[in-house]
Amino acid sequence: MPKEIYLVKVGMSMTEGMVSEWFIPDGGTVKKGELVYSLETEKVNLDVDAEYDGVVKHLVEVGITLKPGDVVGYIFESGEDVPDNLDQADSQTIPSEQKEPEPVVQSEASVPELVREGASNIEESGRVKSSPAARRLAQELGVDYRAARGTGPGGRIVEIDVRALADAGGRESGRTEISVQQPNLKASPLARKIAEERGIDLASIKGTGPGGRIVQSDVEQAPLDRNSVSSPTGLTAELTPGPHPGDTVPVKGMRKTIATRMHQSLMESAQLSMDMEVIMNDAVKMRNGLVEEWASEGVKPTYTDFVIKACAKALKSHPMMNSRFSFEEILLLEEVHVGMAVALPEGLVVPVVRNADRLSIKELAKETSRLAKAAREGSLSLDDYAGGTFTVSALGMYGVDSFTPIINHPQSGIMGINRLYDGMEWEDERIVKSKKMNLSLTWDHRALDGAPAAEYLVEVKKLLEAPYRLLI
Repeated sequence: MPKEIYLVKVGMSMTEGMVSEWFIPDGGTVKKGELVYSLETEKVNLDVDAEYDGVVKHLVEVGITLKPGDVVGYIFESGEDVPDNLDQADSQTIPSEQKEPEPVVQSEASVPELVREGASNIEESGRVKSSPAARRLAQELGVDYRAARGTGPGGRIVEIDVRALADAGGRESGRTEISVQQPNLKASPLARKIAEERGIDLASIKGTGPGGRIVQSDVEQAPLDRNSVSSPTGLTAELTPGPHPGDTVPVKGMRKTIATRMHQSLMESAQLSMDMEVIMNDAVKMRNGLVEEWASEGVKPTYTDFVIKACAKALKSHPMMNSRFSFEEILLLEEVHVGMAVALPEGLVVPVVRNADRLSIKELAKETSRLAKAAREGSLSLDDYAGGTFTVSALGMYGVDSFTPIINHPQSGIMGINRLYDGMEWEDERIVKSKKMNLSLTWDHRALDGAPAAEYLVEVKKLLEAPYRLLI
């Protein structure tokens, strides 16, 4: 009897998810413990292991939204008859932009000769492996996607292959194949995505993650593969990361979650923002001294760490900013858990520094470093996301002087951190150079008014301008 492959449930709050990638091709063999598919949820990505040995049969395609516990495939025992087609579960919901006819199963005689020469992107059933986006783009460009040479996982045809085919006049012309992903390699979904975009062979990378797993930093440090696409004119177009102008990017996964929550936050709260200038001279001196003092321990505090500590400390004396509003009551929260927004190629995540007010600067620096690293590697746990009461968001590294951060609903406030810059100050009737930073506070006007919000911001400013108070 075949064994079901389920869409695993990660945490009690998970309501939906999708298979973002199959590591074992349809009809391929798998051993217990090998990675079989990658799960994408609104909060985390997770690689799922096979629980049995056997032959994998896909029940769903990549990108279909499902409920936890839905069957996504089967594992058949060796020697067991594997059907060519399986009916999809009634509970599966296909996004409207991905609803399209099932690919026609082609006999070998109907597959273009150029494709059969490579044979790497043809399943045993004769169907050419290709992404829905690639097939849709091929229809728009008026080319036969089956004539493309796939550079995606397992030879899968992706959008860039279809564009190269169109540029070549509808037939491939001598493109060197790039093996971007190997299904049995241990690699995070983010690492695989970056490798695919950059045309990097994962097999050439040594993983530094847990158990030799390839993570984002491994791919980013790998040299780019300079294989290029040849055109009839003799010009070469190097592979460039997508998306490209004219592409259609589906709203799903992390992007869908961000869109939903940002819209919800703006619709369900009365948000107002204000900026305040902070003199950072003493904070700069203190940070430089701590960086030098803790260098042997590998601890390097950032200005964001200082701001998080100041925000957390000020929240204890301004509890209305550390609250949750409902039309019946305002709940003043006892704990101070500060979320820190971390930008990723595919979106934004907000891991939480728990009990930030109780942590020393050194402890806080270690924790923010751990969370940022885990976010980039896609290894954050659900506990790392839980319980935030206030959030900070830093854009200073991009030279931003002021912005309007959106509250992480249902919190009541968020602090925006802007760039550190050289300014001027009056001192004893003379102008002196000074290190400055603007802070941008957004708060929920339903929970507190402008005056108490300004008082909170002033307290944060005072703590940063007298940073020894952060050590107490």
